[in-house]
Amino acid sequence: MRISPRRAAALLPALFLLAAFAAVAADVEVLFDRHDRTKTIFPSNLFTVFDFGQNTFRRVNLAKPDCTANQVRCDDIDVLNRLDGFNVQPRISIPFSGPIDLATVDSDSVFLASLGSTRGRGSWRDKVGIAQIVWDPETNTLHAEPEELLEQHTRYAILVTDRVRDMTGRAIGSGRFDRFEKESRGEYRDELHEGLARWRRHGRPRVVAASVFTTMSVSAELEKIQDRIAKSHPSPASFEIGSLGERAVFPLASLASLTWNLQLTAGPGLTPVLLPGLAGLGALGPGVVGTLAFGKFTSTSYLGPDVTFAPIGTRRGTPAPQETSELQFNLVLPASPRPAAGYPVAIFGHGFGDHKLGAFLVVAASMAQRGIATMTINVVGHGFGPLGTLTVNTVSGPVVVPAGGRGFDQNGDGAIGSTEGSSATPPRLLVGSADALRQTTVDLMQLVRQIQAGIDVDGDGAPDLDAGRIYYFGQSFGAIYGTIFLGVEPGVRVGVPNVGGGPIIDIVRLSPVFRAGFANPAVAARGLLNAGAQFNENLPFRGDPPRVNDVPGAMAVQEFIDQSEWGAQRGSPVAYAPYLRKNPLGRNPVKSVILQIAKGDRTVPNPTGSALARAGELEDRVTFYRHDLNYAANTGLTTNPHTFLTGILTPPLAMQIVGLQAQAQIANFFATDGSDTIDPDGAAPLFETPIVLPLPETLNYIP
Repeated sequence: MRISPRRAAALLPALFLLAAFAAVAADVEVLFDRHDRTKTIFPSNLFTVFDFGQNTFRRVNLAKPDCTANQVRCDDIDVLNRLDGFNVQPRISIPFSGPIDLATVDSDSVFLASLGSTRGRGSWRDKVGIAQIVWDPETNTLHAEPEELLEQHTRYAILVTDRVRDMTGRAIGSGRFDRFEKESRGEYRDELHEGLARWRRHGRPRVVAASVFTTMSVSAELEKIQDRIAKSHPSPASFEIGSLGERAVFPLASLASLTWNLQLTAGPGLTPVLLPGLAGLGALGPGVVGTLAFGKFTSTSYLGPDVTFAPIGTRRGTPAPQETSELQFNLVLPASPRPAAGYPVAIFGHGFGDHKLGAFLVVAASMAQRGIATMTINVVGHGFGPLGTLTVNTVSGPVVVPAGGRGFDQNGDGAIGSTEGSSATPPRLLVGSADALRQTTVDLMQLVRQIQAGIDVDGDGAPDLDAGRIYYFGQSFGAIYGTIFLGVEPGVRVGVPNVGGGPIIDIVRLSPVFRAGFANPAVAARGLLNAGAQFNENLPFRGDPPRVNDVPGAMAVQEFIDQSEWGAQRGSPVAYAPYLRKNPLGRNPVKSVILQIAKGDRTVPNPTGSALARAGELEDRVTFYRHDLNYAANTGLTTNPHTFLTGILTPPLAMQIVGLQAQAQIANFFATDGSDTIDPDGAAPLFETPIVLPLPETLNYIP
């Protein structure tokens, strides 16, 4: 039928009204574009390739942005594309064709369902809710995190149901997903059908959109290295490390002072510093500490020059040793008689920026008081340069031993900083300190093997340490890599991480100690500063109501935070916390642990300590130091309680008492082989043992 121009002109207003009505009535739907991860549900196995050498049989395959605009962001994608799956705590993104009613988004309308491990075990059909919900009105995209840490090398379906409503109250439509599902082919279509099968059988709520993704392997490389170490037959640890071949084993009563000759530059010059540590060893009086010794053992390094591990297939690959080197350790023996099997021994892990001649010397006496020896090594990148020495001034004269520094001039400025060499260099910056922490874990596993092989301190031919009673405790950074170590090493069954937390990206962005230094250069290098010289990620805390983003640039910062967590996840304590008790690796025993955290910690903020406890389902094992109560009752206290364990030598007295009480809890825990957890201050209110739930999810900083 032919319509005249005049009649067509008369119909135009009606056609416009009809089009407007259709636009209002049209369903809001989830977008699907298999080629653009910003226009489909992410993460998704659509952005992977087949790789038979991986535990997941996959490898990530993300498209890069314009590398001429920012090479660092392309380097980040290269790091992610070497992984065998997605983050175990991913930022989930769901783009819609229009606005939605955010009040209808919760763990019943959007959730994840486990499809089981690619290794044949796991949490098949478990439902996981969502948290930390953010809506971006600029792109009509919903972002959230899983309510709990996901299992490694496991497939998950992200399911969006018709309980999500648009702004008119209509259920979200499924037309685009239906077409996407019909057009999908091969393995991904099978995975979608598997993910939908259970929920479609129940009928309600109806699934209107879905995606399937596979999480990465976290522990594969360390498990392989641990197996290699367990089968090894190491040469005995040696104490003959004096510059003239002297045996570096000293009765405490023979020591006058300790002078650390630091290598602070790339040149040969050393800077002497008098150490106050002997006061710590004598803090509990005479007759407690008997011997201070310095020794060495051999460990294999898997770090390349860029402070990262060489990528391998997580199923078929073999970690590649880079070099074998001597590492130095400190050892304190109690003054009490040696038991028949040798002294129980606690390995201590020092904090970020500390060294083996620091906090170790103020915690060892509390262990010795309960008949426990204490050992420590330097973390990768710590202790300044390797040419540094320690002058042990004895009543018979000085003995010079290697100080065991593991730092180096990484940036070429001629200086060696206190942590220089503990983070990855370009182009693998996204790895951060993850592989340095994994290498430190390897070194600690080798130290355990040395103890198991027998360490003869006094030279009488008999082992002086009990290979069946090896424990671990660590402060701050020592709690971070210590959690990894406890999760992987079967020879240590009892441990106490003190003021640990994770993931590390959340520590640095939430902590006023680290945040400014993280903005420059990390955020700035990626062109993401959106608040002058700083950044605003606009992320809610866990438990906060859904947030509508109104901060320009925040979404890009959130994506970078997720990628940072993802790229460093194999060195995150949160990723290993489940292996302590909830789901031990292989044939590893269940570990007995205490997590000590402090309210208002400004260095490792409370939400990160809570994340560690929650990931391992260790809420009942948290001891919570209430610094807010101590601060209110006593003058002279700082607002940051982060070092409450180690402040036993410096005023005020209130903090010295707290430190000794916290150390006594650890020592008693080890002395009873992890069976007795005392409240450090008894009926007094400064320690909650266990913590009064819920876990702290906000910063709690003292102003």
